[in-house]
Order: sequence, then C-alpha cells, then structure tokens
Amino acid sequence: MVTAHPLPEGFTEIEVFAIGTALLVEALLGFCLNGLTIISFRKIKELRTPSNLLVLSIALADCGICINAFIAAFSSFLRYWPYGSDGCQIHGFHGFLTALASISSSAAVAWDRYHHYCTRSRLQWSTAASMMLFAWLFAAFWSIMPLLGWGEYDYEPLRTCCTLDYSKGDRNYITFLFALSTFNFMIPGFIMMTAYQSIHQKFRKTGHFKFNTGLPLKTLVICWGPYCLLCSYAAVENVMFIPPKYRMIPALIAKTVPTVDAFVYALGNENYRGGIWQFLTGQKIEKPEVDNKTK
Repeated sequence: MVTAHPLPEGFTEIEVFAIGTALLVEALLGFCLNGLTIISFRKIKELRTPSNLLVLSIALADCGICINAFIAAFSSFLRYWPYGSDGCQIHGFHGFLTALASISSSAAVAWDRYHHYCTRSRLQWSTAASMMLFAWLFAAFWSIMPLLGWGEYDYEPLRTCCTLDYSKGDRNYITFLFALSTFNFMIPGFIMMTAYQSIHQKFRKTGHFKFNTGLPLKTLVICWGPYCLLCSYAAVENVMFIPPKYRMIPALIAKTVPTVDAFVYALGNENYRGGIWQFLTGQKIEKPEVDNKTK
C-alpha cells in the first residue's frame, strides 16, 4: 500500500487539491486552444503569413507554459516534487524560457501591428523569422543565467514546482531581477504601450476601430503583473512573512496567460478565427487575406 506524502507546510488538503486542479484546468484549456492555433497555421495555407508567424510564436511559447503547468499539477496531486533537484532546475528553466518568449513575441506582434496600421508597410518573411528567432534566443539567454549562477531556480511555496528563488533577496537576486524585469517586462511593455497608443490615435482619426488596442497590454499587466510585483517586493523586503498559499496566487494568475493569449491573438482575430473554422469544418475562408489584427 502506497503511503501518502505529508501536506506541504502552510497548506490544507483542500488548498493543495484546489491549486493542482487550477493548474490542470489552465494547462489543458490553454494547450488545446494554442494547439488548435498551431495546427491551423500548419494546415490552412491562407494563415501562413509573416504576421501570423509571430502569432504562432506566441502559441508555441504558451503551449510550453501549459506543459510546465501540467507537470506542476501532477506534482501537486502527488504532494511532492518527484523529479529531484536536477528536474527542478530544468522545470524552472523551461518555465522561464516559455514565459519570456511569450512576452517578447507579444511585443513583436505589437511592433508589426504598428507598422501595418501606421506606416502601411508589410512584414516580410525574413523579418518575421528573425524576430521570432531573436525572441526565443533572448528568452533562452535570460533563462539560462540562473543555471550559471546569476539568480537561482528553487521550489515554489507549494514545493511541487520550481521557479526563480525570491526567498533570499540577496545582491545576486536583486541584480538579476533588475536586469530581468527591465529587459523582459518593462521594455516589452513600453513597446506595446507606444505601439497600441499610436494605433489607437490612427483609429480615432479614421473613426474605424478594428480591434481593442488596450487589450494586449492589459493582458500583459494583469497576468504577469502580480508575479512581477511579488518578485520586486522580495528585492526590498523579506516576503516569507506572506503565507505560502498567498504567494502561490501570482503564479496561478500567470498560468492563465496561454488561454487569454489564445483569445486575444488567435480566436479574437477574425481572419485567424476563420482559418480555425476552416480547419475544423472544411469550409473555405471567404477572404484569403489573413493577418494578425484582432477585430
């Protein structure tokens, strides 16, 4: 007979089960929606455009986040991390890689939309591929730093998944967090803010609003903001006084990104949605021109 592992400190039975269930639902829903985005791009010729390559990059990154969440959900139901310290480092690296790639790719989409609507220039395949490659290599650079000693990956408060260790708050952590947040949150956020503000002004002049220009940036801030705030607060104060179950909330909110992104960048895009419908039903898209602009 298998002996159940003890509950993580600071959590009740129902809290552990609730967190595991939330992670599982987020992982399955996000993976299905982004998987559909990826398959539709692969199968429907009209969707294969340079602009939609950047949407594909977001979907690939978000699928990675879902896989990371699924592993965390499985471990939560077990009540312990079964993959050892090396597995923890890999899990932390994988989580950061996919998260940072998702953020960078969202900024790339904003840049493309700005040029499409404000300068009327079309994105070329070479440029789109270069931007996608840069987003992933840039994310890989920052994700590998904790493995090399700048920053550190360790267990989340539930101790069934791994992320950046913010418990120490030492100089090593503070310098890494400052650089990480500047280049992977503040700068992408600034790009998105300025791009969508310019697009909004363009829409106001024409009187024709083709999509909600505030939604992408709101998604970034709402989904990633709480986690960034927790990590930033850990740089100036000891956050260990916060109960572990409350320190898990920002991570759970961040894991909703794949589902939200699927609605913002794929299902919220009239033409991309038409491509998904064509893939599911076989009905042709009436307008073959497809881009990454949500309606």
